[in-house]
Amino acid sequence: MTPKPKTGVNRCTWIEGKPDYYVAYHDAVWGKPEHDDQALFRWLILETFHVGLSWQLVLSKQDAFDQAFANFDYQQIAKYDEADIERLLNNPGIIRHRGKIQAAIANAQAFMRVQVEFGSFDSYIWHFTQGEPIVRQSDQPTATSSPLSDQVTKDMKRRGFKFIGTVTIYSYLQAIGVINDHEASCSFK
Repeated sequence: MTPKPKTGVNRCTWIEGKPDYYVAYHDAVWGKPEHDDQALFRWLILETFHVGLSWQLVLSKQDAFDQAFANFDYQQIAKYDEADIERLLNNPGIIRHRGKIQAAIANAQAFMRVQVEFGSFDSYIWHFTQGEPIVRQSDQPTATSSPLSDQVTKDMKRRGFKFIGTVTIYSYLQAIGVINDHEASCSFK
């Protein structure tokens, strides 16, 4: 259940008029440094399902995704087979796209390979910024990609990640707090 958003605080202007679950995402997740591998995997998979669709649609289906994908247990997802793909394709609560489902399985496998190499996915994803978040300065326009997202995308593709591109990875880096794009007046910056 989505908590009721706080009142009397300043938020980024783009969140105005959004449903409570979207406001809760803005307040508690977006731009906040995340270091838990399971949460990092969850947001990566949700971002891949976001490709070509609205983020609001994906967020509205979070609970169904959590259930359908075993709470984003990447070790379990890495073992999914054709029967699991069919089960997911028949789940009306999630986005039913064969390519994205197959990518989730491939990404779970790639995620675990990265963990072996770097000790954790957290170590891997944060090494691109030496562990420090990139905070948008007030005079910078909002972006949808950057040299950083280009670099991360290229490296992740080389490691076998699927259904990603620089815009998806930029959004992912925002979700996990590697990039903090909150507006200067936002109380959640």
